[in-house]
Amino acid sequence: MQHSNAVNRLNRLPISRFHKITLLAVSFAYFFEFADINTFATTAPQLIDLWGITVDQIAYVTSLSFVGMFIGSVVASTLADRWGRKKALIHTTLCFGVFSLASAFSWDLVSLSVFRVLTSAGLSAMTVVAVIYVNEMYPAAVRGKFQAYAIVIGICGTPATNLIASAVVPLNDWSWRLVYLWGAVGILFVLFTRHLEESPRWHESRGEYDAAEAILTGIETRVAAEKGPLPEPAPPIDETRPAKASPRLLLRKRYLGPTLLLTVLWVTQTIGFFGYSSWAPTLLSKEGFSVEKSVFYVALTTVGAPLGSFLASLVTDRFERKWCLVAFGAVIALCGLLYGLTFNPVLIVVFGFLVNLFERGYTALGYAYSPELFDTRGRSLGTGVSYGLGRLSNAAGPLIIAALYHRTGYQSVFYFIAGTWLLGALILAVFGPRTRPARTAAAERPRAVV
Repeated sequence: MQHSNAVNRLNRLPISRFHKITLLAVSFAYFFEFADINTFATTAPQLIDLWGITVDQIAYVTSLSFVGMFIGSVVASTLADRWGRKKALIHTTLCFGVFSLASAFSWDLVSLSVFRVLTSAGLSAMTVVAVIYVNEMYPAAVRGKFQAYAIVIGICGTPATNLIASAVVPLNDWSWRLVYLWGAVGILFVLFTRHLEESPRWHESRGEYDAAEAILTGIETRVAAEKGPLPEPAPPIDETRPAKASPRLLLRKRYLGPTLLLTVLWVTQTIGFFGYSSWAPTLLSKEGFSVEKSVFYVALTTVGAPLGSFLASLVTDRFERKWCLVAFGAVIALCGLLYGLTFNPVLIVVFGFLVNLFERGYTALGYAYSPELFDTRGRSLGTGVSYGLGRLSNAAGPLIIAALYHRTGYQSVFYFIAGTWLLGALILAVFGPRTRPARTAAAERPRAVV
């Protein structure tokens, strides 16, 4: 067999129990990725009191975490191509869960820093693999919607962690460790593994047509048993099987432009969002709010996160994703600036809520937009490298924010963050390619390969 026609056979499937179970599994991984990613931010104010650490030390730990994220993203692209999407997703999720568990037993700032770097590598690696997996397993016409659905469910991990932290961190001198134990629950992802299928598109890209055919036949049998006879797929397009992707592939014109654009997208998103979320509890406590109130206010603002992902699910397949990203980025810049200009608790919660709402919508849109700029050959490498460079950029972000805070004050931090979001929106508006025509063509004429 020389072609399994994976793209067209998957594109013509109606949404079924198979897709919903896959969504649940990916959402579970996302939930504990989002639950774990802010654990250090929520415990840092308490560690300032317990261990006597400084704002500058918090900045260094946060910066090192983003170096870990870069390493995880780049490694993930290699693992996803070598091991397969499913196996890579399992191992990266286990990685961040195990090292989050280790974080709960840290004995000083150095040990906690090491464990957080390793946890961050797993978190970022899991995200890259999950984005690619959803892109390849769902029909082109709805993959953006289901990417957003996964984020809607997964993002609930952020307010869950913040609310748990606001309740347990102040209890006593050791209760902050419970926040990291909570993040480690992601290890239970292994319970979903038998319900997941490997991406047949990955097998096909490696010339393993029999393996792809077996998976496709199994999926089609399950969907047909639930939904009835399936429509005939469009005939396959004859393609030369791509050679193994190497990092030099991204230097070719076909891949260099999308890689650079997505690097800007993820650099501005990373500095803009984590500059806000990682620092808000600490900066509020430094400005006179108690540790309990600062963590609680931030917990309330993160309630907007799931709503933002849901908003993304409503617009992602209906409108051009490029312009949705531009609009969301501009709104985040405005709301984030207003957040930094007020010390009224009600307005802090309101503007923080809006920042979380639109930022999580932006992230869901970005997850759907990124892999669409590459073909199967360059998808994992291009997505992983651009996402990883975005995370690496924030190795400098916390140091910049700490310097701004010390030299020019609290509000200057939020001018910087707003400017970062506006820069990303402007570059995307000018240089970002449109992807909706290709998705529409895939839905109307499944012959098209997206």
